[in-house]
Amino acid sequence: MAFGIKRHELKEWKDKVDRGELAFLTHYWIDERFPDCSTVTKVGCRDLERLAEWGRKYGLRPEWIDKRNNNYPHFDLLGTKQAEILKQEGIESPLIKGEK
Repeated sequence: MAFGIKRHELKEWKDKVDRGELAFLTHYWIDERFPDCSTVTKVGCRDLERLAEWGRKYGLRPEWIDKRNNNYPHFDLLGTKQAEILKQEGIESPLIKGEK
């Protein structure tokens, strides 16, 4: 379950994805499969090759791209990998402090 994002933040993310840009959206998230994670970052891009190439830089495999909603394909970043990638991308998010 996602929460803690504003409608305009989601719209900005979708607009960037629609333009073929890499778009980052971090929000609170609860999923019993990942009890140690309280946030997720969605990294999306409509251009699947661009998204896959970006992911390869961080050891993310193209088959991990979530394509359930074909309009907004994305990687889901969790836990320490999330924090590492956001740091390398120069993105600071107060939501991921304390993530394991």
